[in-house]
Amino acid sequence: MLKLLNSFISASNTILWSYVLIVLLIAVGIYFTVYLKGAQFKFFGQTFKLLGGGKPKDGKGVSSFQAFCISVASSVGTGNLAGVAIAVSVGGPGAVFWMWLITLLGAGSSFVENTLAQVYKVKDKNGYRGGPAYYMEKALGKRKLGIIFSVLITISFGLVFNSVQANTITFAFEEAFGLSRLYGAIIIIALTSTVIFGGVKRIAQVAEVIVPVMAVAYVLVALFVVFKNISQLPHVFTMIFEGAFGLKQFTGGGIGAAIMMGIKRGLFANEAGMGSAPNAAAAAEVTHPVNQAIMQVFGVFLNTIVICSATAFIILVSGANQQEGLTGIQLTQTALSSEVGAWGNIFIAACTFMFAFSSIIGNYYYGESNIEFMNGSKTVLSIFRFAVIGMVFIGSMASLDMVWNLADLFMGLMALLNIVVIFKLSKIVLKVIQDYAAQKREGKDPVFYVENVDGLVNVECWSKDREKIQHSA
Repeated sequence: MLKLLNSFISASNTILWSYVLIVLLIAVGIYFTVYLKGAQFKFFGQTFKLLGGGKPKDGKGVSSFQAFCISVASSVGTGNLAGVAIAVSVGGPGAVFWMWLITLLGAGSSFVENTLAQVYKVKDKNGYRGGPAYYMEKALGKRKLGIIFSVLITISFGLVFNSVQANTITFAFEEAFGLSRLYGAIIIIALTSTVIFGGVKRIAQVAEVIVPVMAVAYVLVALFVVFKNISQLPHVFTMIFEGAFGLKQFTGGGIGAAIMMGIKRGLFANEAGMGSAPNAAAAAEVTHPVNQAIMQVFGVFLNTIVICSATAFIILVSGANQQEGLTGIQLTQTALSSEVGAWGNIFIAACTFMFAFSSIIGNYYYGESNIEFMNGSKTVLSIFRFAVIGMVFIGSMASLDMVWNLADLFMGLMALLNIVVIFKLSKIVLKVIQDYAAQKREGKDPVFYVENVDGLVNVECWSKDREKIQHSA
């Protein structure tokens, strides 16, 4: 019975991810890029100014940078190491080009969903919270739709994906250091408990440390490998572009595999349009919703254009992709070890830990935010926290093929729901962007007030009256 159910779930995932979602995510990515006149590129220069944004004025909530780190923590996972390796081994070097292209288009969807998350966020005792469930309720007036989304993201990200990340950590440490999976589970549970029972502030503080360290360390090692083999770099780019457009690949059918693997890797890695990152984006205190959208777009580029590309270059420069039978994390480990020596295995294990553990705490936050939307009870939240700990333990010790397939299905349905909603609400985003751009043209540091944009209803946190009340309190 379980085998039959797993086969059904797997078949459903194939249809959903290989046909429906890929077409929709590409289509809305192109649509948003054109409709918003390339907003994801137009305002990209503001990123580096916003990266140094200050802490929240009231000492509560999280800064723009911390919210950015939470979303990157969740989206940057072991897929950046193993997933890219699979894309290159199955789709060839050309998959890297299509990964880049889908990221540039997908950034438009990211801009829309994260702007909406900021516009429709709500105030709570810890600062702010929001995300797709919140804009489904407030912008569309469909709370039941928001509850459906909350259930999907809480189960897939908050519970199941965390078990998979824990599974990856214990396997990596057993392989690299001979550490018992039980001891590995105990370590992960202790660290996870310390962070998630400390609330959103502690999650933000930990993410703020882990994300820059893991990203910079990994990219620096990748740059070392590239510069060590600098003479091969033109050949690597030739392989990528020939693999993407070459006549040989086209006639042999290889170009189809390159396109499919590159697109899937790009979509899975950056999660643009899927409705996950907006849950973190809403927590930030910023002066204008577009500011946080710009930050989240930078996260999409960092995740795919930088970190995934780093993995691809390590593999292609080393030539490990030419070896038979190597794929996934094993291919990445072999490629790096061949360039830097035996410590490459240890480094990949350390990266696996940082990438996967950061995903656990980021995924947990997505679940917490949506638990708050559905119920808000402290008892329910405590039960959820213990459920996360339980799933981390199960994931550390067990094989999770069926659970992973189920999580993919839930995430696919979640993404499908979010895509339809952000498409319907894109007019609101255009007005908010126009407000931002008009203030920039006047030389102002943009400040958003709901009264300045026609047609916005059920917006709680951006009124002039609310700001006056807060200042007088």
